[in-house]
Amino acid sequence: MRDLLKKLFGTPKPAPQVLSYSGMPAWLDGQEEAAREELSRGIRQPMADIRNARAHLQLHLATLAGAEHDPVMHPKLKTIAKNSLPQFVRAMKSSTAKELPEDPEEFYTAAAESVKNCLLAIKGPGRYLQAIFPEETKLIRLAVDEMGRGINTVNPLLAACRKRIAEIRSARAIMEEIASLRNDYTGSEERAGRMQARITEYTERSAAIEAELARLPQDPAMHEIESLKQELAVLVRQRDEAMRTYSSLSMTASHVIRKAEKLAARDPHAKEVFALRTAMEMLSGHDLPSPDLLDTRLAAACPVIVQMTDAGQIALKNKEERAMFSDTPRFRSEIGAACTLLSSLEERCRTAESVLASHRITVAMQSLAREKAQLAVMLAREKEVLSDLTEWQTKTMEHIPALYTDLRNRITSLSGETLVLEDYGTLPAPVQAAGNTS
Repeated sequence: MRDLLKKLFGTPKPAPQVLSYSGMPAWLDGQEEAAREELSRGIRQPMADIRNARAHLQLHLATLAGAEHDPVMHPKLKTIAKNSLPQFVRAMKSSTAKELPEDPEEFYTAAAESVKNCLLAIKGPGRYLQAIFPEETKLIRLAVDEMGRGINTVNPLLAACRKRIAEIRSARAIMEEIASLRNDYTGSEERAGRMQARITEYTERSAAIEAELARLPQDPAMHEIESLKQELAVLVRQRDEAMRTYSSLSMTASHVIRKAEKLAARDPHAKEVFALRTAMEMLSGHDLPSPDLLDTRLAAACPVIVQMTDAGQIALKNKEERAMFSDTPRFRSEIGAACTLLSSLEERCRTAESVLASHRITVAMQSLAREKAQLAVMLAREKEVLSDLTEWQTKTMEHIPALYTDLRNRITSLSGETLVLEDYGTLPAPVQAAGNTS
């Protein structure tokens, strides 16, 4: 009955043995060594055959070098033999001079190169010698053909060995990639833990700043801030009003002075040009002038303008201009007072702003606001980097099992289905940083 079942279903294959992941490097090393030993055994006889054929070739070549040609040979053939024979012998000796290495790979390369060069010599100067030395050249060609057949025997053995070693190295490369990814993942978990700690630190500090900012309005010294703000607001309104008054006077005056300066500039020798120009530049400048210096400039310019208006050289077009230059002492007094008041109010505003800015409540609020803004930038950056890292971790944890599956298939193929690599789930997971919630 047992024999009948064997005939019907055949002998069942034994279950493949499980190869541990940690034992795989040694197993792959053993497989590569076995492949090389198998190549050495398989190539041993073809290597001997090639060496024997090469020795015969060298012997036939020596015979050809000392051969005598037919004395009744046609003169043209004699010339060919005289010229081609030394060239052929030199080329063939050069092709067979180097010893063939013992290493199978190096042996194959050297032997193939030797045969290639021999064939080039036979097709080159050797082709003219076949009619003159037919027996000798035939033996040489047979020896080269024998070497070629030996190389053809070696070729599939070497190709099979190379293919198997390439498969073994591919498996090693996958192992190295898996190990690298697992190490990188462990390192990334440590990084993620540090980033998460910083995110928690920044978040908690931001919340503490919010609480501090919320408590500041209840500080007893806050009424001082409000008082300083109100005082500053009053000063700013007064300064703005003084600025409007000064600007109105200076713009009206500079408009008239500019017309007078253009008129006076027609005479290059007019002394009045300098007085008008310096007064106009002071009134039109961005910086508030000194009241005393302004009055000095106007004292020199106003008489020139009054003289021009009286002479009808320039016309005062509105009541403001007419009122201003019909009583220049009053105008100088008004604009001087406006300039003095504006200068005083600007100084008082700067002082009030400095007092407000240096108050401990203001300093504390600004410091907290700056720190909060900096924390917001750092927190956003940490979250972005952590998000990218988490995405990489997810892809890596998906990629490693795929690589492992590929590796298992390669091991099964290399072992002839006698081995199976242990399941990936049996391996310890990459180390995770303690306390990391990413």
